[in-house]
Amino acid sequence: MKFKSVTFDLDGTLLDTVGDLTEACRRMMLDLDLPPRSEAEIRSFVGQGMLVLVRRCLDQGCEPAPGQMERAVAAFQQHYAAVNGENTRFFSGVREGLAAWQATGLPLGIVTNKPAAFTEPLLIRTGLAHYFSCIVSGDTTPHRKPHPAPLLHACAALGSVPADNLHIGDSKHDIETARQAGCTVYCVPYGYNEGELVRAEDCDALVADLGVALRLARSA
Repeated sequence: MKFKSVTFDLDGTLLDTVGDLTEACRRMMLDLDLPPRSEAEIRSFVGQGMLVLVRRCLDQGCEPAPGQMERAVAAFQQHYAAVNGENTRFFSGVREGLAAWQATGLPLGIVTNKPAAFTEPLLIRTGLAHYFSCIVSGDTTPHRKPHPAPLLHACAALGSVPADNLHIGDSKHDIETARQAGCTVYCVPYGYNEGELVRAEDCDALVADLGVALRLARSA
């Protein structure tokens, strides 16, 4: 195989975390005396990290009241820490796919916009932590995806150069991150894409699941 390392997005690629995010946002909005957002809305809000998610929840067509964003973030952090992993589900083929990728002997990493305070506990709770030798969260580097810094950081930690790394994600942000970093990028079609479907022509391959990604990578 030409690849020397593989990095994965987390939310929307490996795990369906919308149930937990929706509950944390519901409790946050309740604390602020604001109407809750639906699960469909939360699904469309996910992709650019916690602050963007909270800001989109608060968007009532005008700027948040003074201090409201700060109060909302604090409430979200408290509530998400309490429910993180409770309603999370695996996407189809993830367990089998990660086991197959691990069997290749390639170093595997996570590159996510989720804050580190929530990333590692979620990986531990879902039993995925042991697959990864590198975890890059939304606050690991000064920049988040789609800036290339998180992916470049992961490649360095995994001991590979970007040209030898395969990144697997679910959105235009993963594609942009990989392109700027100089990595090959495969995308799954089922994740969180902020209402913009990922097209095969926008990435190096659109793959049904992680197993398909491995078979394709072997032949690349």
